[in-house]
Formats: sequence, structure tokens, C-alpha cells
Amino acid sequence: GPAHVVSNLPYNVGTPLLIKWLTGPWTPHALTLMFQKEVAERIVAAPGDDAYGRLAVISQAVCEAKLVMHLPAAAFTPPPKVASAVVHLVPKADRPDRDLLKALERVTAAAFGQRRKMLRSSLKPLGGADLCVSAGISPEDRAEVIDLAGFLRLARAASGQTQPEGPGDGGATMMRRKRG
Repeated sequence: GPAHVVSNLPYNVGTPLLIKWLTGPWTPHALTLMFQKEVAERIVAAPGDDAYGRLAVISQAVCEAKLVMHLPAAAFTPPPKVASAVVHLVPKADRPDRDLLKALERVTAAAFGQRRKMLRSSLKPLGGADLCVSAGISPEDRAEVIDLAGFLRLARAASGQTQPEGPGDGGATMMRRKRG
């Protein structure tokens, strides 16, 4: 039957394992995983959040991700130096195919690799401003304001795939940064 992965992963391998599960050929029915609090927040972050980055885009392209529980260090014996949080992930039925996921990994690595740079600069190795224009994204935008639909359009453009038709396909989502 379908597998539901439940784990308190060693924090040093949690992110690489999650990416492997999300982008690999095997799709679990669901994942309920404990991470360091900051990593969990990066998985569920939205555009404009300080924690928004590559991990959020890739996780949310493949799954519905929800932070379900915070655990203080005092909940463990001996208490670790960091707080923890549990994230529940359920794979989407319409998840991107493997080729699009590989392109999404390349695009997000470049886009978030140079935070605070405009996409025309950070995406230069993949086509820069031309890539952005072909995806309907402003080359002056920064990665942290582009929503999932916008990153999927960039990935399709980078891999030569056809863009889907239709309104509301996303793009830059300007949101006020959360403080505190």
C-alpha cells in the first residue's frame, strides 16, 4: 500500500533527504517530518516572507505543505540547542514531471543563489532578462517576490517547454516582509 513517511530526521540530513523524496521517482502517500524550526519555516514560507527560498518553491511545487506543530527544545531530554517543528506534506496530484522539476531546481538554485539581486543578473547563466521575458516575469523582480506559478513558468522557459494558457498563472507576488 501507499507509504506515509513519519520521522524525526537528523537535522544535518533532513533537507537533502526531503529534496530527494520530493524530486525522486518514488512518491510517498504523505510525509510527516520533524525539522529544525527554521528549516520547517522555510518549507512552508510564502513569497515575501524572510524564510522564502528554494526549499519553499520546490516543496510547494510537489506537495501541499503545512506546519503542524512547534516543539521547544525543553520538550526533549537532553534539550537540544535548537527548537523543532513538524511539517506535514501531501504530494499534489498535478505535481510537475521530472524534467520540469530538474529545470525548477536549476532556476531556483540560480535565482536564490544571489539573494537581493534582480533576476536578470541572478538568472544570467540561464538566459537572464530574455528568460524572464519569455516567462512573463519582470527581469527587475527579485527571486523572493516570485510565486510558485512564476517559478514554474521560468522553469518551463528554461527547459523549452510550452507555457500553459490561462489567466491567473501567477508571477511576482509583492508582499510586505514579516518582521520578528
